[in-house]
Amino acid sequence: MSEMTTLYLNIGIPLALITIGLIVGSILEKKHYESIKEREKLTLKLPVITISTHDHTRALQKAYLVNGSVVISVDYFKRFLAALRNIFGGRVKAYESLVDRARREAILRMKEKCPTADIIINLRLETSTISKQGRSGQKSVGCVETIAYGTAIHYQSDY
Repeated sequence: MSEMTTLYLNIGIPLALITIGLIVGSILEKKHYESIKEREKLTLKLPVITISTHDHTRALQKAYLVNGSVVISVDYFKRFLAALRNIFGGRVKAYESLVDRARREAILRMKEKCPTADIIINLRLETSTISKQGRSGQKSVGCVETIAYGTAIHYQSDY
């Protein structure tokens, strides 16, 4: 093989893999957002609030803890973009969409565990990162874990 062919292979293959990763990652993220939007429409009638008290004018039938959790991984392209943003500073949009998807998915999973509840009160969200150690020894975000929890309230029916 000539030196030019070797050079093209050494540069072309990584660039092709990065491009494929970008395309596949974008498609999967878009599909996940579409799934979230459809499921949010289905659970729209179950309100979730951060207030820690319920409607005391209605008789309480039962209340119990509900939770939903999700772990979403960062693709390599987003990690690369975030590393560039860390050099130059500013908003890390690549991670903003990741955290948004994780938050919305965790709330949906929580709501799906109690579909007959009248309301979920005292919503709390906890987010943590699961680090991945790079070759240079630096830790970078590998995954984001989000847990949503609250109290599902069932009121006694009036009839």
